[in-house]
Parts: sequence; structure tokens; C-alpha cells
Amino acid sequence: MASKNVYIVDGSRSPQLKARGRQGPFSASDMAVQTARPLLLRNSAAAENIDEVILGCMMPGPDEANIARVVALRLGISQRVPAWTVQRNCASGMQSIDSAFHNIKSGLSDIVLAGGVEVMSHAPLLLNSHMVNWMGGMATARSPMMKIKQLSKLRPHFLKPVIALIRGLTDHVVGLNMGQTAEEIAYRFNISRAQMDEYAVASHQRLAQAYDNGALDEVEVLYDSNGNFYAEDDGLRRDSSVENLARLRPAFDRNYGNVTAGNSAQITDGASWLILASEKAVKKYNLSVLAKISDTQWAGLDPKVMGMGPVHAMTPIMQRNKLSIDDIDYWEINEAFATQVLGCVAAWNEDTYCKEHLKLKKAMGTIPHDRLNIDGGGISLGHPVGASGARIILHLAKLLERKKAKRGLASLCIGGGQGGAMLIEREEKLEQQ
Repeated sequence: MASKNVYIVDGSRSPQLKARGRQGPFSASDMAVQTARPLLLRNSAAAENIDEVILGCMMPGPDEANIARVVALRLGISQRVPAWTVQRNCASGMQSIDSAFHNIKSGLSDIVLAGGVEVMSHAPLLLNSHMVNWMGGMATARSPMMKIKQLSKLRPHFLKPVIALIRGLTDHVVGLNMGQTAEEIAYRFNISRAQMDEYAVASHQRLAQAYDNGALDEVEVLYDSNGNFYAEDDGLRRDSSVENLARLRPAFDRNYGNVTAGNSAQITDGASWLILASEKAVKKYNLSVLAKISDTQWAGLDPKVMGMGPVHAMTPIMQRNKLSIDDIDYWEINEAFATQVLGCVAAWNEDTYCKEHLKLKKAMGTIPHDRLNIDGGGISLGHPVGASGARIILHLAKLLERKKAKRGLASLCIGGGQGGAMLIEREEKLEQQ
């Protein structure tokens, strides 16, 4: 009979490195390999018995088709172990954990290496369709005269590149980029610029305090080919202040908006991994346990307000497990935008939204600020799209261990109008057999 319990054994993540207008020092597979290697070395019993590798990634490089397999082989994992890549926009890393959870729960696997990676600084510049068609014409021109004729058709605007990152952060179904969907939420819940900036400053302050207190031991040091090392998230602004942020211009609605680069998630490179195992494997190989995955949920909603996805995904988990807000010790809601997190908090505290959109009889209640994203989030450390879901689950598990707390809920909004959530619980070390 398949084990009913699925455990997080251990995990690691890279420092998240801010994109600075040029390609960062690591490819996606390089970052994923360097982040996973120390994790596997300190968990050798689990590493030797991995059943599959699952990795979330939206934009692997041109030499990284099925990047999960590329990384697995580079890590020295047996060729017999299958590896596959998943994509669910901002929640690709959470999807990998969810896929591993269900495979272990059903008995298909006992130990899975799962996580996410995204190197957003390497997002490609693409040829536009005019240039692609022109190049096709050149390739099929057989005679010198035909080539000259085709060459004469070349126009300057054919050379204008398609910026993949901008296109990828735009929902073409509703015609809005992600920042504009955040503005929709700000308008709906009357969230002011001052509130957004205050939240952003708090994110930087909390991340700084976490580093100062040694609360981020999941971060592994990375080394590039030039001998440079990277030990911390480099987007942290210890000098961040409401006064400084107030000087920034709106980034998505120049005339009337309040969402800026300062109160939005940073564009970053990052990787995060977790080792998941069945109860049978934990006992058999004497594995440590960080937390147990108790429940997961995916939800869909209007893409125009995709940032509300967390409340749509968290609500069914709360109902199914008969939990109140007081039953959750700590919350991780990915900080895509300050107004998006504030909007989720406001929605759960509003009777109208809860009745009309979540089918509740009344408001769920208020998530306490001192239990939400207490060590910072995407605004201060960045949001590498494929990795963030795995990062927040790992950090929440570490946080529960650090605080000796019982239960945590991690959630993300997802471009395209979805939300994902995962409930985890801390357990004492299982009795070994």
C-alpha cells in the first residue's frame, strides 16, 4: 500500500541575483547544478536512491532542452533515473513540488529531487516574424538574381528584436502586462502608493534582518568561472525608505498608476531545490525531516486580476482542513507586487469579495502582518519565475523549524489568472526502522 505521508527532507537555494541589463554569470543549468550539489552531498542516502528529478523552468537556454534531464546528468544522477521539466508560469517551482508530492503519495516514487530555476537575465532577444520570413526567402533563393531580389526586400524594421521577457510578462488574452493587472487590484481595493511603498520597505528590512540573524541557512554560495562568489541576494537595499521609493515614477500606468519598480518584484536569476520522500523511505534510509506536505490546491480566476490567485487557492485548503487563520503559524505569499499581496490580505477581510468570488458566507479574516513573509520576499530578493514556488516552500519549512511552529501555508499568483497553494506541517523526527 502506498505511503500516505510525503515529507520534505532538506532543501537548498541559490542567492538570487538581480538582472542588471546584461546576462548574469550563470546559465540556468549552471545555477541549478551548483545549488543542488551541496544538497545531494549532505544527503547521500537520499541522493543514491532518487527515483526521478522534476524541475520547473519557463525559459531554459538553447542548449537546455528538458533542462531537468540536463541538470540530472550533470549532477551525476544515474542515467536510469527519469527527469522532466514543468511549466506553470510563476508557479513552475511549486508545480514541480506538487508533481513530486502526488507521485510519492500514489506510490510511483519514494524519493524525488524537485525544484525550480530561472535565469531571467538570459531571456532571449528574438527575431520578429518579418525577419524570419525574409531569412526563409534568402535560404530558398536558388540563383544570384533571386538572392539579390530577396535582399532588396530587407527593411530596417525587420531588425527590431522581440524582447522575450516583456512578451512573457504580458497576458495577450486580456491585453495587460503583469504590472497593469497589479494596478487593477490597487484600484479595486483602494490601495494607495504610500501603502505599497511602506510594504516594499518592510520587505527589504525583513530580508536584511534575516541575513543579520543567520536565518537564511538554505542559501548556498555560488562561484562563477572567474572566481567570483555570490553568497547573498544582491537585490537587497538596506537603505530603502519610503522617501526614496516615492521618487520613482509609475512603471506601468505613467499617468495614473502607483505601481513602480520599487514596489514590484525584482527581475532576478535563481534556483531552489527540495528533496521529497515517502514515509517508508524516511525510515529505511534514516532521513531527516523538515516538514510534511499536507495539502495542495490550484485555482483559476480572471487574468485581469491574476494577483488575487493566492486567496482563490488558499481558501479551499482552509475549508478542506477546517482551519481558521489562527491555525496557520506562518504565511508565504509570493511578492509579485506589493499591491498584489495587500490586495489578497484585503480580499480575505472583505465580506463582499469572499461571498461573490470565494463562495464563503462571510470574510475569512485578516492575515497578521507579523506572520506574513517575515523574512522578506520577491520585492527585496526577487522573483525568478520558475524558482519562486520552490523557494517559498523551502523557506516556509525552514521557518517552521526555526520557530518550532506547527503549520504554514505557501501561495503564489500566476500569470494567466491562476493561483497555487501548499499547506505544510512540521513534525518531530520519525521513528526509524
